[in-house]
Amino acid sequence: MSSPIPFPALRWFTLGAAALASTSPVMPQPAPDQIVIVGHYGRVPDSVQSLSIVVSYADLDLSYPADRNVLRHRISLTARYLCDKLGETDEGPGSCRDAATQDALRRVGTIEEHFAPRGTAWVRPPVWVAPYPEAWTTRYP
Repeated sequence: MSSPIPFPALRWFTLGAAALASTSPVMPQPAPDQIVIVGHYGRVPDSVQSLSIVVSYADLDLSYPADRNVLRHRISLTARYLCDKLGETDEGPGSCRDAATQDALRRVGTIEEHFAPRGTAWVRPPVWVAPYPEAWTTRYP
């Protein structure tokens, strides 16, 4: 029969564990199946230099080309929306929209490389609700 740990030793161990836990840095964990689109620049107050919006792909199976295209379209429209909010209306290389889109697509490329097909038990969640007007999905193909 093992002997129980004496109370003072148990207390010392508990305090040590608590101290160790309190000194470790807290790192935010990204939500699964989401990517952050960040728009920079604009004609907004000096205190605002960028805006960001989370785009979910939880409802997509990125092992299918059609779903990869849907994600790219979401990213493009979200970048347009963010940059419009920042006052940037220019398009093309170096613009807010181009930079936001290219940054997000680089990260999506990494996600797609390591994406495993959804299993047969996967249940498609509701479609992501975009912050931009619904008409944009047809207006800006």
